Amino acid sequence: MDLPVKNPSDTQTLTDSFGRQITYLRLSVTDRCDLRCRYCMAEDMVFLPKSDVLTLEEMLELSEAFMARGVRRIRLTGGEPLVRKNILWLVRALGQHVENGLLDEVTLTTNGTQLPHLAANLYEAGVRRINVSLDTLDEDQFKAISRRDKLDTVLAGIEAAQAAGLRVKINTVAMRHFNDADIPDLVDWAIGQGLDITLIETMPLGDVEGGRENSYLPLTEVKTTLNKRFDLEPSGYRTGGPARYYSVAGSQAKLGLITPLTNNFCDGCNRVRVTCTGRIYMCLGQDDHIDLRAALRSPEKRTALNTALDKAMGLKPRGHDFAMSDGKMIGKVNRHMSQTGG
Repeated sequence: MDLPVKNPSDTQTLTDSFGRQITYLRLSVTDRCDLRCRYCMAEDMVFLPKSDVLTLEEMLELSEAFMARGVRRIRLTGGEPLVRKNILWLVRALGQHVENGLLDEVTLTTNGTQLPHLAANLYEAGVRRINVSLDTLDEDQFKAISRRDKLDTVLAGIEAAQAAGLRVKINTVAMRHFNDADIPDLVDWAIGQGLDITLIETMPLGDVEGGRENSYLPLTEVKTTLNKRFDLEPSGYRTGGPARYYSVAGSQAKLGLITPLTNNFCDGCNRVRVTCTGRIYMCLGQDDHIDLRAALRSPEKRTALNTALDKAMGLKPRGHDFAMSDGKMIGKVNRHMSQTGG
């Protein structure tokens, strides 16, 4: 990808006003998905026109601009990233940067439905680990949460990923009245499969049917339940992400807890998110953003991108505003998770 000659700021690492170096980019490649998980999107989502979405070539160009400023890890997200047409082209291109040492890794978060036929291709392209969203092993509850009947496909996808050599971590959103009773069995299953699992509190992102307060399940409550079945010990393991980990006695598995409402996790944030339209969000829980697409399509794109990235660093907040107050979620942002990038 030919870009204009570098200017001096190209080599300056992305550092926010709190001294945190940004080394991790979560890049959404599409807002579309083949599931309709109720904590992520509405049943009748209106998706973006394809003309608004960056091309894969532009996404690679943007990724390389971040790499030049110190980003070492890139996670592809969505929507569901594997429904993006020709997505393997981008994965292979980023995988080449892993091979040549410019990136530490390229990973992705997926709902698993496309893994039965794409897992081996992902490994061949340079991916070595993935996150798979799975909220229950109960078929009826899976349909209620995702609004689709694809549990068997997801489980087959996880099996295909492991067979291909991919390390799989399960992501589970905890929801009262939906999977609260299923979580201990899901954790036990993950341990038996040799998989790490991370539990996530639902966040006030976009309007959903029924309201998020009705399904909010604090992980303090979940952990109390899990302690009755598993011997959990706090772990010093860290990935640079928001999860706090526990070891599970008798296994090599790690249990992660992401608690945006019961315990703010932002102090060590090393990441930014870029949407499929080229907007950079410096914080998942804030609406402030910068339009990188305009910079990417400008005549002096390298200078424009660096200027935009520097401005973004100045706007990155210390942390999000998510919280519970008198039984209500506060700090809500209007965009759905699928629009931001999971």
